[in-house]
Amino acid sequence: MDCLMKLASERAVVVFTLNSDCMCHTLERLFSDQLGVNALVHELDQDPRGKEMERVLLKMLGRGPSIPVVFIGGKLVGGTNKVMSLHLGGELVPMLKNVGALWL
Repeated sequence: MDCLMKLASERAVVVFTLNSDCMCHTLERLFSDQLGVNALVHELDQDPRGKEMERVLLKMLGRGPSIPVVFIGGKLVGGTNKVMSLHLGGELVPMLKNVGALWL
């Protein structure tokens, strides 16, 4: 858990992903290509502790399965549905500005 929270606070936006998951790729593109955010992407399936970290993340979310998991400003935001809801509702960009991930 400590390692996970340390990683989650290393940048303004941190995305925990699985290399083979298309929704992970979708969120990565949203942040980098559409919004211009330099998110830290941590691929769980490339980390020897990835399975353990995935279990902790899913427990934090209180439901399963929901990888990718996004942290903004070191705080858990949620998975794809939550991030897309925030984006479509016009709330994601202000969140990103508040933590210094966007300067627009």
